[in-house]
Amino acid sequence: MVKLLIGTKGTGKTKALLQEVSAAASVAKGNVVFISNNTTSNMFDIPRRVRMADTSDFDIVNYSEFEGFICGIISGDYDITNIFVDGLFKIVKKDNSDNLDGLETFLNRLESISKKFNITFVLTVSIDADAAPDYVKRLI
Repeated sequence: MVKLLIGTKGTGKTKALLQEVSAAASVAKGNVVFISNNTTSNMFDIPRRVRMADTSDFDIVNYSEFEGFICGIISGDYDITNIFVDGLFKIVKKDNSDNLDGLETFLNRLESISKKFNITFVLTVSIDADAAPDYVKRLI
């Protein structure tokens, strides 16, 4: 399953995500992963058993690279049940600033990965709910 928490900046997406991380960590039979471009800002809000991955050192510029990053995490740990991503558009720093370019393909690939490895993905995406494309709205 892939779930998106969307809204403009300051609408509480990260707070909602952190609540979901804590809930998953308390009941998950496997490992829980939290991915962000700045994990130190949320370090004290995340349960200790959650594995944290910081993307800031990797200069990820497109969704394909981020997919590879996620697959690398999965290949190193087959017991992952949940992956949470905070700030997708902050992680994938598109050169042309159009973060929607390639997003649909990325989300479709993430759904395939989710089904294949039985992993639940929850991502925060800074986009206005009214302006969001249909392929984003179906994952809310």
